[in-house]
Amino acid sequence: MSTLEKAIRLREEGHAKEAVDILKKLLEMDSENAQVNYQCAWCHDVLGLEKEAIPYYEKALEIGLPDIDSKEAYLGLGSTYRTVGDFKKSETTLIEGIERYDDNAIKTFLAMTKYNLGKHDQAMEILLKLLAETSDDPSIKAFKKAIVYYADKLDVKW
Repeated sequence: MSTLEKAIRLREEGHAKEAVDILKKLLEMDSENAQVNYQCAWCHDVLGLEKEAIPYYEKALEIGLPDIDSKEAYLGLGSTYRTVGDFKKSETTLIEGIERYDDNAIKTFLAMTKYNLGKHDQAMEILLKLLAETSDDPSIKAFKKAIVYYADKLDVKW
């Protein structure tokens, strides 16, 4: 098992602090390793150290990650910006992630950010469309067309 794999396993087993120590040593040897930066960001998030996670997410995305990790890094960074109150950066990051991956989880986090920005109508539209498109509930399926139609017309009076 590689040192990086050991750090990932430690994070997965609830030992994020130990994983960070290993990852920081790896970054001392190669600060341009996207995967190590990404894992270091993730560990900081797990530890509740969101502000410390941000530069690692940013660096990992700047260097370039495989799609599966990149998608999750966009979600992680966008969500982290939101939790520290940087809603504009959160919105920009999450929109970029959606443009690249059209991912429903990223859309959900974008809805939260839109809410924080006071864009309640846009937040509701995102969530209503996600509900209509992804729900297996028979009662939602029965009204899917109407839910999608009204999602961006919540303030319209007929």
